[in-house]
Amino acid sequence: MPANASITLRVLARLLTYPDTELRGHLPELRVALHRDRAVSASRLKELDALVDALEGSDPLDAEAVYVQLFDRGRSTSLHLFEHVHGESRDRGPAMVDLAKTYDAAGLELAPGELPDYLPVVLEFASTQPAREARAFLGEMAHLLNTLFGALYQRQSAYASIIGALLDLAGEKARPVTPAPEESPDESWSEPPAFDGCSIAGQARAGEPQPIHFVRKNNATQGASS
Repeated sequence: MPANASITLRVLARLLTYPDTELRGHLPELRVALHRDRAVSASRLKELDALVDALEGSDPLDAEAVYVQLFDRGRSTSLHLFEHVHGESRDRGPAMVDLAKTYDAAGLELAPGELPDYLPVVLEFASTQPAREARAFLGEMAHLLNTLFGALYQRQSAYASIIGALLDLAGEKARPVTPAPEESPDESWSEPPAFDGCSIAGQARAGEPQPIHFVRKNNATQGASS
C-alpha cells in the first residue's frame, strides 16, 4: 500500500456514506484528493471519477434513494461487515466488542450510534495505521470485500469501484463473488426444530460456548479469531 494512502482511505470512506447535501458539496475536493494521492491505478481513478460524476449529476433525492435501496435493504450489499459473517446471530455482539476495543486501543472513539463494523468506520481506522499494517488489516477482510464487490458488480453499481479500490490497496485482486441467495425474513427468524436453540439462525443452544470466527477464504478455508 502506498505511504500516502491514508488520505485515499478517508476519501473512500466518505464516498461510502449517505450522499446528503454536505457530502455532495465536498465532492470536488474529494476528487482532487484522490488524484493528488494517486494511491490507486489510473483505471481505478477513472471508475471513481465516474461515481463522483454520477453523484454530482443526479437529482439529490434520486441519489439518496439509490443509496438507501442499495445499502440499507439487503444483507448482500450491507456496509456492516459482520453482517456478512455472523448475520443476526449472537456471535456478532462479541465480535463488535473486540473490534471496538481495537479502535479504543488506537485512541479512536466511535460517534454515538456508530457501529464498529460499519465499513466507513473500518476505513477511518485503517487510515490512521502505518501503510504495512493498514494493508494487512484490509487483507484480512478481502474475502468480505470481494463478496460485497460481487453484489455491487452484479447490480452494475458505480459504488463497486470503491470496493475495487480497497482490494487494490490491500494487494488483492478484485474477483466478483456471486452472493448467496438471501433468506426471507420469515426463514431467518424461524424457530429451530423443537425450540432446540433460539430464534436466530446460526446460534448455539443455551449454555453452549459462542466462538467468534472471522473467516478468511483463500484456496482453502481457514479460520482466524477476531
